[in-house]
Amino acid sequence: MFKNDVTVEAVSSPHVEELEGARVRRNKSVTLMESHRAAVGEVELTSIFDRQRSAFLRQGPPSLAQRKADLRMLKEAILARRDQFSEAVNQDFGHRSHQETAYMDLMPVVEGIGYLRRNLATWMQPEVREVAPHFQPSSNQIMYQPLGVVGIISPWNHPVALALMPLATALAAGNRAMLKPSELTPATSALLAAMLADGFAEDQVAVITGDAEVAAAFSSLPFDRILFTGSTAVGRAVMRTASANLTPVTLELGGKSPAIVQRGSSLQRAAHNIAFGKLANAGQTCIAPDYVLVAAEDLNAFVAAFESEVAVLYYAIAINPDYATIINDRHYSRLRGLLDDARAKGAHIRQIGPGDDQRRTHPRTFLPVVVTGVTQDMALATEEIFGPILPVIPYRTLEEAIAFVNARPRPLALYFFGAAGGPALAQVLERTTSGNVTVNDTLLHYVQDDLPFGGVGASGMGTYHGHEGFKTMSHAKGVFVQSGLNITDAIRPPFGQTFDDAVNQLLR
Repeated sequence: MFKNDVTVEAVSSPHVEELEGARVRRNKSVTLMESHRAAVGEVELTSIFDRQRSAFLRQGPPSLAQRKADLRMLKEAILARRDQFSEAVNQDFGHRSHQETAYMDLMPVVEGIGYLRRNLATWMQPEVREVAPHFQPSSNQIMYQPLGVVGIISPWNHPVALALMPLATALAAGNRAMLKPSELTPATSALLAAMLADGFAEDQVAVITGDAEVAAAFSSLPFDRILFTGSTAVGRAVMRTASANLTPVTLELGGKSPAIVQRGSSLQRAAHNIAFGKLANAGQTCIAPDYVLVAAEDLNAFVAAFESEVAVLYYAIAINPDYATIINDRHYSRLRGLLDDARAKGAHIRQIGPGDDQRRTHPRTFLPVVVTGVTQDMALATEEIFGPILPVIPYRTLEEAIAFVNARPRPLALYFFGAAGGPALAQVLERTTSGNVTVNDTLLHYVQDDLPFGGVGASGMGTYHGHEGFKTMSHAKGVFVQSGLNITDAIRPPFGQTFDDAVNQLLR
């Protein structure tokens, strides 16, 4: 049955009036810009691609100064449109707070651009590599040169950050880029298109808007790399299409990212951080904790702690302006379907907040739900949830928790709550394979500029962010420079005793 621990009546009247007033103002707000879906034909896509490829070949790699100037211009353009982006995202979601857009979409890009600019001069320098003794005094080095034209396909859940951080990385590496943002966020996509058209010529940066058919045609172009962020199913389709051109792909996917709470650790601290990671953007984040593994004797205490921490983060959650809505009716119905399936198969469903008959910020406000009694025949046990539904699963031993994680596809993120530096953490790190790991918090590995970001197996391939992103968007060209003094003539025809002696020496 549903548990209504957090109610509007539990909040003082001034807070309720403030929240209700915010809801009314949002409903009356004027749309910043009309959404649009420009249906781009395959001929036009090819034409834009050809112009970018020709410009790249004609002008060659941009200088350090040009790259830094491009990045600075991109950062300034984002900051100049901060309020417009917040309103566009709010319009696309139905409701998402300006503060959430600021810290989850705008800040990661602005800080990431700063990190790229500060380190770009060092990264562009050739790397000196070792030369085998019998080839000295020659030299080896690696030059990092732009790939050429990069295709970026970005998702709807964080429509600014997941479009512009790959773009900034591509520009830092000296590439030209075509960006295909999601059709599910038309207002944000339109603003991205307008902003980038103001700052860049189309033969350097182009934004392609449109539906899934446009995205399919986009991924069939012979890019020098495609970076796709989205679902595993669509990632497979992108990879199949790209393979026809032998286009390398970087896939940033998702999956069921676990949170493991060590026996004896602070349940309240773990619940506080898991609630933040699970409910930011209403759970519509690829690295949100998908489910929690807790010691069997701690299960009820953890559920109670989680419910209390939700109340701390989002008082009167049904009308709280800090809490985002689900992106569209289809995804809302999908989440309801997961709960219906789990309930029919015997799960215990505990909703946090008032029932559906109470006031809500928006019809697609999906209140947090804790699910216990989960069995593996339930859809929410196998499908990525991507919403504010939290299965809590008991374990008897840490080995059992690790085996539970390892029995499933490798996740994009893993969270551990317990003694940092202790043997339990070491065991989890050594025996599980995932994308990145955050210890005693959630989500924050994503905003560490000097860490690569990416998945493994079903959660993706390849990385970007920081130096690894620069390398992903570059071709590492090895260069061997022969010196005037060398011994290689000794191992060339005509063969004789000198050759035999040299080979015997090398094959010892």
